[in-house]
Amino acid sequence: MPAIFALIYGFASYAIFFGTFLYAIGFTTGLVVPKTIDIGGPEGFQPLAETLLINLAVLSIFAVQHSVMARKPFKRWITRFLPATIERSTYVLLASLALMLVLWQWRPIPTILWEVGGTAGTALLALSLAGFGIVLISTFLINHFELFGLQQVILNFVGREAVEQKFRTPLLYKAVRHPLYLGFVIAFWAAPVMTAGHLLFAVVTTGYILVGIALEERDLIDAFGDEYRRYRQQVAALIPFWGKSS
Repeated sequence: MPAIFALIYGFASYAIFFGTFLYAIGFTTGLVVPKTIDIGGPEGFQPLAETLLINLAVLSIFAVQHSVMARKPFKRWITRFLPATIERSTYVLLASLALMLVLWQWRPIPTILWEVGGTAGTALLALSLAGFGIVLISTFLINHFELFGLQQVILNFVGREAVEQKFRTPLLYKAVRHPLYLGFVIAFWAAPVMTAGHLLFAVVTTGYILVGIALEERDLIDAFGDEYRRYRQQVAALIPFWGKSS
């Protein structure tokens, strides 16, 4: 693939990701966007079993895409057909499309389980937004542009090789091993209004996050060996000072 086309593809994939991520913030918090986790979807009565099936199906598609495409065997397989330069951008693009499917096909279950109003409710909403902020900050602390495929296509365009990745634990990574995942957990659970649909979303995504951590830790141990094992012994996975590996 000519370097200019790879560059355009990488930037287009990133733009699609960033737009989808911003919409997902509104979807989860109920701010600005027309369809949210509690508003929108088909008109009229929807059988609960059908609603649950559709919601679980779209979340499962998202989870499987994320987990399978992030693994090294899949990366080796797909780079037999795609240039390695755009492998990460392709992952980002397909992940964004999978998230779009969730946002598009999600069926609200509006039964309210608990509701927090006033100052406390505003504080919960602010905490949810802060969670998304932690997610974004965490990506920049490691390498935002490599994580989302831009670095690869830019280096390819200018004819430079990527520097070998080194193990680092900047700022938030000194408190927890997975601040990015912690940010998502905070964002999904800090809801002033917790509906049955929002609870389903929070439970399933948290379960996926725990599975994702286990898979990612295995890859990190393969990549960094004893250095990462020592890190696991010293720093908790999600909650500071709790749940360290031995």
